[in-house]
Amino acid sequence: MKKVLGMGAALVDILANVSDEWIAAQGVQKGGMNMVDWPQMEKFLSNLEKPLRVPGGSTCNTMVGLSRLGGKAAFISKIGNDELGRLFQEHLKNNGVESRMGFSDAATGCVFSAVTPDAQRSMWTYLGASDFLGSDDFVPALYDGVGLLYAEGYRAFNGECFKKSFELARSLGVETALDFSSFNVVNACRGLFDELFDRKMIDIIIANEDEAFAYAGVKEVAALEVLQQKAKVAVVKIGKRGALIAKDGSVTRVSAGTAKAIDTTGAGDLWASGFLYGYMNGWDMERSGKLGSVVSNEVVQVMGAQIPEEGWKRINASI
Repeated sequence: MKKVLGMGAALVDILANVSDEWIAAQGVQKGGMNMVDWPQMEKFLSNLEKPLRVPGGSTCNTMVGLSRLGGKAAFISKIGNDELGRLFQEHLKNNGVESRMGFSDAATGCVFSAVTPDAQRSMWTYLGASDFLGSDDFVPALYDGVGLLYAEGYRAFNGECFKKSFELARSLGVETALDFSSFNVVNACRGLFDELFDRKMIDIIIANEDEAFAYAGVKEVAALEVLQQKAKVAVVKIGKRGALIAKDGSVTRVSAGTAKAIDTTGAGDLWASGFLYGYMNGWDMERSGKLGSVVSNEVVQVMGAQIPEEGWKRINASI
């Protein structure tokens, strides 16, 4: 299979368990993503006792999963020259992901993921060095051997760079995929997404049910129909009920796993790993979606977005 180039924020996930009351006290909608500056992030982190630190970020999680499945994955972003940056680089190396990382004077970005008892996570993100990935970082040579550009919606806040990455991919015959990432992102960046949809710059759209509703104003199959008008392949993930996939006018429904979730951090990211592995290998939508569910089923059984070795053994045995 050809390589998948992931564009996303290089972030270290910092995870902690919180109550529903704590989320309500922050004055934000549960399950969303909220951008913060470094002083705000420091305030959160100063109140945590021994939080779990896991290198990640949405697209990075997907590329790691893709590589662990046996696919070819690369990741482009920026990090700082600091402890978290070194932790991130080591993470890519250990998981077989080709690093296309640049460096910035800013600190390496991080995400505080607050996990409530129902396993749902609400996130506060400090982009740090990742926010300095720019249009000049995207050159034709970056796409050598690449068959698909995969981007998280979070990167759309830098509209110029986001458009450049898709335009260059399209000019070089590289397929493209967009994960909406968050309903907050859909609401904030809809204009840019619509421009790229109108220009036929996006081949695959992946959304969860909240993101699909934020974009389409309708749910499940109706939302899927709206999204399929925008791309060749559209996916709406519907949590414990699995996922809906539309391609060539046909809708495929795949079930979710049966594991009891203790933390949904990375569930969507790892679902995309399985789906993209199948897609890049020419599998049909049902088989690709089922692998997505298998991979996602493993990650919800642990805190954070890193599947342990026993989990990968079970996944690879199922392929």
